[in-house]
Amino acid sequence: MAVALAERDFTAYGPSHWVVLALFAVGAIGFVLLGRAHPGLLPSRVLAVLVLGLQLSIQLYSMAPSRFELDHSLPLQLSDFAGYVTAYALWSHRRWAFTLTYYWGLTLSVQALVSPVLRGPDFPHVSFLGFWAVHLLVVWAAIYLTWGRRMRPDWRGYRLAVGVTVVWAAAMLVFNGIVGSNYGFLNAKPTVDSLLDVLGPWPWYVVWELVLVLTVWALMTLPWVRVREPSAPR
Repeated sequence: MAVALAERDFTAYGPSHWVVLALFAVGAIGFVLLGRAHPGLLPSRVLAVLVLGLQLSIQLYSMAPSRFELDHSLPLQLSDFAGYVTAYALWSHRRWAFTLTYYWGLTLSVQALVSPVLRGPDFPHVSFLGFWAVHLLVVWAAIYLTWGRRMRPDWRGYRLAVGVTVVWAAAMLVFNGIVGSNYGFLNAKPTVDSLLDVLGPWPWYVVWELVLVLTVWALMTLPWVRVREPSAPR
């Protein structure tokens, strides 16, 4: 049975995808409750070690000589950086690391959950498990730190996230152009259906994607800032 499943290619919104989405919903609630019930550092650091170990394992797997390809094996995807930053945020609770985890995890990693660019075998293949495990953990960590541990973003963090992301995107555009890769799907759309399909051709979909991200991140910041602002005197 497992062999038959491994031979079947993953299909978005097929049975395995729905199971992952259900697992995400249950886990999101569980991590909020965990943060509220156990505010100490131990649960956070255990989760940090888990995220870091998983990210390193995926990286070693993809960079093995038999699987290495310059156009996708290097740790240059934003999801790769998100994994390492998330692990540090969980371990240290440093504000800059939380900020990047919040914005990257609750938008870009969530996009991977609802619109996965995943090619290859379905469950229980190792590539399937690795893809979903790291994306789920990054999103769960963002939820855990925000609603479980009550860490909050602000406009300074928003500017940091925007600056870091823009610098990464500019560097990847240059790198992709030099080596012929497509990290971040900045130089071409994915070969499978994705949300980028509704944003027009290259390079306009990159521009619209940036505008959309900046707008959504601003909306994700505004409620927390307004809550902290004192009420104006009447």
